[in-house]
Amino acid sequence: MHAPAPTSAAEPGADPIAAPAPSYTVAVRTLCEFTARHGDLDLRFTPAPTAQQGIAGHQLVVGRRGAGYECEISLQASIGPLTVRGRADGFDPAAGRLEEIKTHRGDLARQPAHHRHLHWAQLKVYGALLCQARGFETLRLALVYLDLETERETVFEEVHDAGDLRTYFEGQCHRFLDWALLEAAHRRARDDALGALRFPHAEFRPGQRTLAEAVWRSMRSGRCLLAQAPTGIGKTVGTLFPALKAAPAERLDKVFFLAAKTPGRQLALDALQRLGCSGAAGVPLRVLELTARSKACEHPDKACHGESCPLARGFYDRLPQARAEALSLRTLPRQALRDAALAHAICPYWLSQELVRWADVVVADYNYFFDTSALLHAAALEQDWRCAVLVDEAHNLVERGRQMYSAELDEAAFADLRRTAPAALRPAFERLARSWSTLRREQQTAYAVHDELPGRFVAALQQAAGAVADHLAEAGDVPLPQLQDFYFDALAFTRLADSFGAHSAFELTVHSAGRRPSCVATIRNLVPAPHLAPRFAAAHAVVLFSATLHPQRFYLDSLGLPADAAVVEVESPFEAQQLAVRIAPRISTRWADRERSVAPIAALVASQWRARPGNYLAFFSSYDFQHRVARCLAAEHPDVPHWEQSAGMSEHERQSFIDRFVAGGQGVGFAVLGGSFGEGIDLPGDRLVGAFVATLGLPQVNPVNELLRERMQQAFGAGFDYAYLFPGIRRVVQAAGRVIRSRDDRGVLWLIDDRFARAEVRALLPRWWQVERG
Repeated sequence: MHAPAPTSAAEPGADPIAAPAPSYTVAVRTLCEFTARHGDLDLRFTPAPTAQQGIAGHQLVVGRRGAGYECEISLQASIGPLTVRGRADGFDPAAGRLEEIKTHRGDLARQPAHHRHLHWAQLKVYGALLCQARGFETLRLALVYLDLETERETVFEEVHDAGDLRTYFEGQCHRFLDWALLEAAHRRARDDALGALRFPHAEFRPGQRTLAEAVWRSMRSGRCLLAQAPTGIGKTVGTLFPALKAAPAERLDKVFFLAAKTPGRQLALDALQRLGCSGAAGVPLRVLELTARSKACEHPDKACHGESCPLARGFYDRLPQARAEALSLRTLPRQALRDAALAHAICPYWLSQELVRWADVVVADYNYFFDTSALLHAAALEQDWRCAVLVDEAHNLVERGRQMYSAELDEAAFADLRRTAPAALRPAFERLARSWSTLRREQQTAYAVHDELPGRFVAALQQAAGAVADHLAEAGDVPLPQLQDFYFDALAFTRLADSFGAHSAFELTVHSAGRRPSCVATIRNLVPAPHLAPRFAAAHAVVLFSATLHPQRFYLDSLGLPADAAVVEVESPFEAQQLAVRIAPRISTRWADRERSVAPIAALVASQWRARPGNYLAFFSSYDFQHRVARCLAAEHPDVPHWEQSAGMSEHERQSFIDRFVAGGQGVGFAVLGGSFGEGIDLPGDRLVGAFVATLGLPQVNPVNELLRERMQQAFGAGFDYAYLFPGIRRVVQAAGRVIRSRDDRGVLWLIDDRFARAEVRALLPRWWQVERG
């Protein structure tokens, strides 16, 4: 696979030897955040409005303006090689007034001065751009703050001469210009190096070229790609290489590599190293790993402002040097980023947020692009970035998407919080408590599903969340953990209430045990497609890849991929003789048959182990089922060594479980299907010679899954398959994929359930398997 040579920026007929002058384009907000921020990091007046509420607030203000009012005005101007562009919120031609609209909750008097200073900086830059575009000699500037609770506007006005605004604009640009020239030079060096990037190995692995070519075509066409590719072909390198190779020609600003778990992020960092994209001597590519705030915070007992946390004090004053030195490292995994931040006594987490806009590749969890408040998605829209998004182990995105767009509130936990809540919160909390009590009393059953949200409850919750936001802004100290947890849970709930629809359901579960009855209110997302589809649309190209994306229609429908999404299924490099796949047709693992299946399964495990001693994994539908078979094996076949997964294992315990699979070892590890050991672990060679899967993997039949089945039936006409069969068989195939990891591996797989013999089930198994009856 070869990329076309990068195009030159020179005009036709220009000197082919002289390089064109570097140029750089920056958004107004980025320019002002770079030049106009100073002092402490201070989150005490971080507005609580959601993105949807912010948009609604803007619309409310615009709706109050008269005829002829202009909104979202595109503006740009250049100072030397620097081009500044953005969209001004609104302009009233009759009043000659340019407006910058900000939404907030709480007392505006508590807003830190440097927040207001930043807002004025943005408005003055927009004012300069508008004067230049329309030839105005003077202009009235207005900061409009809308309180979403009262819908009251607070307006601050100033009148400026066009010349003064131009001088201010030029001053901001000159303060940024040196950095802009460095960034332009970095972008050119980056693109030149990526255009010459070579595959890190002498040749592609079987199937890897097919995957890489499909990714390349996706980058060139700007389409989404669903790619099923088998384990062991090098999917991480096979997707990163073509995405980076296409970056210069497609003018990509960023590549986001998103993983479901920490090991996936490490695989990406390792792959970038193999591609020569890490270290000062390699490809000049800036690689940033994002870590959750809970893991990156150095002072969890302190609040995020300079009066409490030393790493927030003077944050913006020390940021420029920290930013420059951090980016000089090029590759910033979690530890390197922490070291760079602490060397300048600033917060590692907030430094990572700042560095996103200057990084070329960002390695992060799914939630950074797909969640409701996703940093990468918001920044891509705000900065108008052209982004390529690579989604690793994408089969996980269906369930993760449901989790991201679901929210839960526990009345019992709220009752405990209410007893210790500050006095200022009591009126709002009392209203919410009464609303909650009404919901519980009106429900006649322990569990019920509602197609509509209870309006009074949601309104009371919004008021309570607003009251907590006001309190947190005023208090300044570290909030009670329970109060902060409630606040974030309430925000998540109200955000989802704004977009509630047929893709979700409202559930109320009443608990009567204990001294007081209570209930749990849940907005449960069942079909993530409506939420995820806009995220796919925001990217230049998205590649979702995994070893298990079959049947493709299920993922296309559930995830909301666009109608023109491309699909590729890479043939497996493995051969049927590498894996002996056998069905145990006379054993049923159905719930009604489970007890009498225990002894036959234990006998089968022992028989296989004696026929070929070595290391095996045995997967079951539950810890209880697993333990029963393990206990029977120990009693009736004591010569077979075995060890078990337990619920809630720590990271150290999980590693100890895996460490028992040594080369040349002998024993059987018992695990739960769909758990920690069903995917994402690599036991090549004779560290693992076989597996037993004693379940069809179907999710448990319960009210929630039955609700999912009904909604999937309504949406796609295949309720049982979408809710039960496809997710179950995916878990089976993922677990079985632990056995064969390379073309040199040999092993055996036992599928223990008579239903595996059914044609509709066997059609979902990998095509390269040659299935035999045991």
